[in-house]
Order: sequence, then C-alpha cells, then structure tokens
Amino acid sequence: MPDPKKLFVKTYGCQMNVYDSERMVEALGADGYVTTDVAAEADMVLLNTCHIREKASEKLYSDLGRLRPLKAAKPGLRVGVAGCVAQAEGAEILRRAPIVDLVVGPQAYHRLPAMVAAGGRQVDTEFPVEDKFTSLPARKVTRGPAAFLTVQEGCDKFCAFCVVPYTRGAEVSRPVARLMEEARGLVSRGVREITLLGQNVNAYHGQGPDGTWGLARLLREMAKIEGLVRLRYTTSHPNDMEDDLIAAHGDLPQLMPYLHLPVQSGSDRILKAMNRKHTAEAYLRLVDRIRAARPDILLSSDFIVGFPGETEADFQATLDLIRTVGYGAAFSFRYSARPGTPAAEKTPVPADVADARLQDLQALITAQQRAAQEVMVGREVSVLYEKAGRIAGQMVGKSDHLHAVHVVDAAGEVGQLVRVKIAASATNSLAGVRLSLTA
Repeated sequence: MPDPKKLFVKTYGCQMNVYDSERMVEALGADGYVTTDVAAEADMVLLNTCHIREKASEKLYSDLGRLRPLKAAKPGLRVGVAGCVAQAEGAEILRRAPIVDLVVGPQAYHRLPAMVAAGGRQVDTEFPVEDKFTSLPARKVTRGPAAFLTVQEGCDKFCAFCVVPYTRGAEVSRPVARLMEEARGLVSRGVREITLLGQNVNAYHGQGPDGTWGLARLLREMAKIEGLVRLRYTTSHPNDMEDDLIAAHGDLPQLMPYLHLPVQSGSDRILKAMNRKHTAEAYLRLVDRIRAARPDILLSSDFIVGFPGETEADFQATLDLIRTVGYGAAFSFRYSARPGTPAAEKTPVPADVADARLQDLQALITAQQRAAQEVMVGREVSVLYEKAGRIAGQMVGKSDHLHAVHVVDAAGEVGQLVRVKIAASATNSLAGVRLSLTA
C-alpha cells in the first residue's frame, strides 16, 4: 500500500479561516491526504490567507519565497494559496509566484480536490451558486473539546475600511437543519463547546423548519443538544443585536458570559466616516442593555486609530468610550488602507501620530484587561480542559469568560469541565487549583 500523501497547512487571520482550513483538510483527506506539521515532509502546502490587515499580500509572498527552495528540491510538491488574498488577487498570484499551482477563494474551496486531481496551474475565485458546505465531507474533530462552526458568511455593511464584502461576498446564512446536523456530529465526536462564526454572525437569518430563524433562536435550539455545555458566537455588529439575542445572554445557561462587540471608534464623526451607521451613545446604551441581561458579562471590542480625518479630539472620544465601557480585552490596530475600499482614497493620519495614539489606546486596554483578570483571583470559575500544560500535573483550558486558565490537576483529562479556584493572575492568563468535576 502506498504511503499517504502529506498536507501542510498554514492559516493566517481569523477564526473563520481556522474553520475553513479544517474543512479543506477534511476535503483533501477524503482524497488520501494526511496532515503534517513539517512543511519539508509535505506533498502539498496550502497557505490559507487573510486580507484584513496591511501588507497581507507581502506576508504571503514572503512565505512563498521561503518555500521556493523546498519546491526546487521537491519538484512534485504542490503549492496552493487559499483565502481572502487569493480572492483579491487571483491570477496575479500565479504571475508573481511561479511556484504556486493552485489559487482558490474562500467560497470555492470545496472544489479544491477536483483542482488537485486535474493537475496544472489553476485559479478558482468564483462565487458559486451551489452551497459549498453540502459538497464537503462530514466533519472530523481534531482540535479537542472546543470547535468552530460557521453559520454565516459575508457582510452587507460596507464599512469604509473593510474588504470583507469584496472578498467574502454578500451575507449568506446556512440553513438551520444543516447547522444542527453539523453541531450534533461535533458533539458526538467529543466536542463540548461550539463557537458560532460569521463575518457578521448576529445578522444570521437562516431558513428553519417554520420560516426564518435569527441567531438567538438558533442558539436556543443548539442548547438542547445533550452533551453541549457551552456556546459562544463571534463576530457581532452593534446594529444587529436583537432583543431576543440580548435576552439569551441572561436566560440561556449554555451561552457564555463573553461578547466580542466591535465599535472601532468613540467619535461620532469618525463612525459616520467609517459608515458604521451607529453612534457612540447608541453603542453605550446597547452595552447597558446587555449588562442588564447578564451583569457579569466580559466585553471585548475592535478599535482602529488613525482613520483618515481623525483628530486628537476624535481619539480622546475613543479613549472616553473605553473608560466608560471597561473592557476585558480588545484588538486595536493602526488604520491601514485596503485597496478598493472608500477610505483608501482619503488622506491618512501621519504614521507617527497614529502610532502614538495606538500605544496610548493599548496601554489603556492593557490596564483594563489586567483589572478584569485581577478581580477573578479568589473566585471559583468553570474551566473546560483543552490540553495538558507544559508543567507536569498541569491542565490548560478556558473559563466561562474566555480567560486562559492553568490548573494544578494531576488527574485532569482533556474535555473535562471542572470547578477551579483562581489563585493568581499572569499577563494573559490565570492560574488555579481544581475543586471539583462539574460535568
């Protein structure tokens, strides 16, 4: 029997890309590929790219350059580029990088096995009519007790800084029945926590057995799956937080007290320029409603500093909003122009000014994150074990609030949900001691 073909995958960017990489691995696995963590061992290398940040293309071509000697030493090696950079640049990748054999966009990767079988150099960046998910093999679990599940793709918001509508397409929601089938399959294979994914996940409106379902109803139905103890979702838009979804945070025990709710800026003038279609005040009132439903919820957000036209007053308004909300975590970036977006045509804030603002904002967020972790010391929390720690007798998992927790537990096993007393807070994690097995 011939040795199996080996596949090396490098994933850039968001959780959606992680999910997509897993599905591509499964698709190619049906054709005899097994994964390897060593690129030099591979028969095929697949780079699943992200186009959100500046220099995404440069990062891709740098990685392709590092693969050039490997391709020269192993002429039969197939090199593929997938994801959003593939969607944005298409055939240009083949022109600039002769070592690349396949370029496939995020809506066409179900065709990857056929492209591999056909041989030659190929590009597929179409937005096909068929549902890619129905063409993919059944899910397999390789990442432990927590899994991602894409429920929605694309975005119709057209924020002035964002390429997602152009690389992922318009908003599309998957049917309820297929999502429930996939979720039950994950749980049957040992998954205990599922994070529902979408570029604008709370805009989910999928076809159910009795009409269109929103995200809240989908979450409530998934919560009925025996053995599924935790649910999360990301990433959300403030304008799509419906009343039922807010209520679910208060009355659905499986829905964890953590919410990523990007705001981008605290300045109404900048929010308007970004085409966000909400004000800072509307965002703050929404936060109040969410906290009224679930007082212990931990909030995170996204911030862009140095957006074209941002003044010092605009930036101070962002800092004021952060102080008012009090975040447990956040992702912050200096604005980078993405080709083809409306904001790319505007005059940027000087780089040194934007850099200084970013440092100030990150310092404030870091202080809030540390404070949010420090208040956990002495408390009892639930932790889902995901892996063994680096130290003997240690397990690592996530708390309800998505804190990474290192636990002293020599008898611990991956997949256990345990009660833990937090003893200390570190830079990006907590440390604790196991008290009891929860479930």
